[in-house]
Amino acid sequence: MAKSSKLVVARRGRVLMVRRRRDGLWMFPGGRRRAGESERNCLRREIREELPKLKLGPLKLWKEVKAKNRRSGRRMSDAIFLAKKVSGRLKVGDKKEIDRAVWRKPRGFRLTPTSRYICDKLFPRRGRR
Repeated sequence: MAKSSKLVVARRGRVLMVRRRRDGLWMFPGGRRRAGESERNCLRREIREELPKLKLGPLKLWKEVKAKNRRSGRRMSDAIFLAKKVSGRLKVGDKKEIDRAVWRKPRGFRLTPTSRYICDKLFPRRGRR
């Protein structure tokens, strides 16, 4: 099982991102799995904690990433879920960890290594293969 779960949801060319308070890096919402918790339940719990007004529709596992990030050298162990439907306001719940949540284009800002990997795979830059 993956150590953490991440949510990727896109709408009108924008993706849902949250900014970590400690270093100002942007990431896809989610977090670490607790003992005995499934990856899907981990994600739903993390979203309730980070973005309590957000309601998730069905989740689809896109990919389990167990690799070393080529840019950072950090080992990744993440279950990446896609959601087609979300509703509700972007109100930050855990203000000690997250200071902002927005819908924005997936390029042009500082991302965590795992979120950069996800962006590179799901939202490749035009002209790249």
